Amino acid sequence: MDAPLPVRLLRALAWTAALPGRRARRGLARGFAALEATRRTKRARIVATNLRLAGLDGQVSVREALAHTALTALESLRFWTRAPGENLRQVVDVAGADHLATALERGGVLVVAPHQGNWELLVQWLAAQGPFSLLYTRGEGPVGDTFLRLARERGGVRAVPADAHGMKPLLKALQRGELVGITPDQVPSGGGVWAPFFGTPTLTMTLIHRLADRSGATCLLAAAERRADGRFRIVVEPLAPDPGDASPEARATALNAAVEAFVRREPAQYQWTYKRFKGDHPERGLLNPYWPECY
Repeated sequence: MDAPLPVRLLRALAWTAALPGRRARRGLARGFAALEATRRTKRARIVATNLRLAGLDGQVSVREALAHTALTALESLRFWTRAPGENLRQVVDVAGADHLATALERGGVLVVAPHQGNWELLVQWLAAQGPFSLLYTRGEGPVGDTFLRLARERGGVRAVPADAHGMKPLLKALQRGELVGITPDQVPSGGGVWAPFFGTPTLTMTLIHRLADRSGATCLLAAAERRADGRFRIVVEPLAPDPGDASPEARATALNAAVEAFVRREPAQYQWTYKRFKGDHPERGLLNPYWPECY
């Protein structure tokens, strides 16, 4: 069935916006970042706050982080509107493919994919390795959500909304020996615990551990990291052994430590634009290090 007209119009706009090549995209991204940093937009202030909280403000500039964020957005428009085969030609190196192959031989694989590099390209690469389901956050409004779902489901991806019903299809996919992808650094809507991330208390999802426990899946870390020439390197690493008999907080702490170590290799490519360190703490009340600077 054809997509509704508003969705087709949105796709046409995305296709047009994705026309610039790699060099032009990099120039546009740098320009957008310079403008935001100079004007100290709300997003620039959020990035500055996150880098300070993570202790990275001396290593990564706000402008550099914003440039990678803008570049990810421009690239994603292209990856959403071009054929997956064409997109995957941007992957020129894969590190750790043997980890994925070995894990698939044992059964289901739960891919923990931080918002590092370009995760939209990573999704298409994973779908090319076998049946793949992706837990995703719904877009704003029905038109935006339909556009995102259709864009991500090309190439054999099964997009599963991150809601109360999301665990069941993901669990079944893992039990069938398939691939499932989850971004571990989104603020959970429920079932989260507090654990340090870059040394700052952070509300952290427990879904990854629950799925792994119930399915016996192997957990891997993965990202599509951007190279200096604008092409990509897929990185796959084993997730450090989880203290399975520990408390949810201890397990979340181990997960965050693994993600943090993964991100620290290319910290500028991480998406620092979320208010990641905000939430209602059961003992300390509302933690909001973004107030009032980022409002």
